[in-house]
Amino acid sequence: MISEKRKHMRVNALNLSHVAVDDREEAVKQAIGRTLNVSETGILLETHFPIESDQNVELTLGFEEDLVNLKGKVIHLLNGETGKFEMGIQFTDIDEEAILVIKDFINRFRELKNK
Repeated sequence: MISEKRKHMRVNALNLSHVAVDDREEAVKQAIGRTLNVSETGILLETHFPIESDQNVELTLGFEEDLVNLKGKVIHLLNGETGKFEMGIQFTDIDEEAILVIKDFINRFRELKNK
């Protein structure tokens, strides 16, 4: 049996995300991506172009009616099955309001799943 090592539960999500790749505080690439899953500390993001590990990113995530601005760092990169790229992004700068929106989204997802 495989044990789960994550501190926070991840929930599947298909949210549109705006991503700007940061190169020493300058946005060098911008695109719309898709959030595949989300937790309190990070997301799995799908885009049409790769973002290298350790790269800083700025994200705007849509959770229903709420938009959340976050900063993060790419911690791993995978070639997706559809020719797109999947990146694990760990949040590095998240304010209390953004955490509340994400926690609320995760809680509502759990409630729907348990019905």
